[in-house]
Amino acid sequence: MTPGNALRPNIVKPGDLDPKWAWNRAIPAFGHTSVDFERRVDHDRLRSYRLARAKTALKNSGCGALLLFDVNNIRYITGTKIGEWERDKFCRFTLLAGDNDPIVWDFGSAAVHHKVYSDWLGADNCRAGMLGMRGTVPPSVGLMKYHAEEVMDLLRQAGVADMHIGVDVAETAMFFELQKAGMKVVDGQQIMLDAREIKNIDEIVLLNQAAAMVDGVYHMIYEELKPGIRENDIVAMANKMLYEMGSDDVEAINAISGERCNPHPHNFTDRYFRPGDQAFFDILQSYQGYRTCYYRTFNIGRANDGQRDAYKKAREWLDNAIALIKPGVSTDTVAKVWPKAEEFGFPSELAAFGLQFGHGLGLALHERPIISRLVSLENPMEIKTGMVFALETYCPAADGFSAARIEEEVVVTDKGCQVISLFPAEELPIANRY
Repeated sequence: MTPGNALRPNIVKPGDLDPKWAWNRAIPAFGHTSVDFERRVDHDRLRSYRLARAKTALKNSGCGALLLFDVNNIRYITGTKIGEWERDKFCRFTLLAGDNDPIVWDFGSAAVHHKVYSDWLGADNCRAGMLGMRGTVPPSVGLMKYHAEEVMDLLRQAGVADMHIGVDVAETAMFFELQKAGMKVVDGQQIMLDAREIKNIDEIVLLNQAAAMVDGVYHMIYEELKPGIRENDIVAMANKMLYEMGSDDVEAINAISGERCNPHPHNFTDRYFRPGDQAFFDILQSYQGYRTCYYRTFNIGRANDGQRDAYKKAREWLDNAIALIKPGVSTDTVAKVWPKAEEFGFPSELAAFGLQFGHGLGLALHERPIISRLVSLENPMEIKTGMVFALETYCPAADGFSAARIEEEVVVTDKGCQVISLFPAEELPIANRY
């Protein structure tokens, strides 16, 4: 890399879909606009990179095509999205057959909109589709049968109809119709998770920008935590702030305080914060599709020794894991530094799953690899440059109901990792100290 390129991605080679970042530099968190004086996220490169990864994963799988209903997979391959409304409808799908370009079936006028504005897709590859919206239109109407036969005809045209076809998630009735039409269905989600493991610099910048937004929300929460404010008040303020900052989806915000901290309920209520409460939050949102999972713990006004000790342990467990994140390390090595479930009050690793936990981040909240004592000790995976993780720990306090929960997002570099969740968490923050 020449001196002139040492400060930015190597973008000199035409057509390079995976420019390498100079990891001695901080990962940028650009603004929300495109400008002529900085090269920011290159969306054409981003879409080309993702499609190339999917095609490579498809070839490596031995399958002839991918038929995808998971909205994150659809966005990864086609670069199309019609809002959070789509997430649980199972009404959109895309086909990647052989070396052909993807075809996307979308809801009503969305397909027409793609023809006008999504010019990286061929106009003939944007089609109207309708399957039934989780069974509200019964399969007996024939929409699923129609589309299953349409897809099989396209597979025959591509010369792959006799091969196995990877399908990710769909309504049960749609699986039946695909099989009736002659499709040899196998698990396509594993193929797509292989494709999505390694992020290029554009994806990493978007993940970093999403984390920067949460940095700001935690500063707001730190200022607002006081008696008279409720958990749901914080959720409302955080949602408002995130959408004003440019979030395209606030998936969920956990807000948990006081006696609700142990065991962890993974939700929020209308409970008022009280002096001395320990409280933790998780902000799950996305910027241009790229998600955050980012816990922070606070005390309100004051903290006791047991709460401080719980925080110190959670921080130590987290730091021990971060220190191990580097290329070539296996996920079981990381999981082993976390305590066994019985050591922090749970009867089994299954009961404690998600409390000492690592997971990939990308267009989905949970991508590969997962790091947990439940799955990693017997089924380890290799950590690779370009992966992005959220690592989270949890420690109950000695009082039996308080608890500390901390999470950091990290990008795997060529030598180790960079933390991109930057709201201070080295020591227990005391909001509105008395």
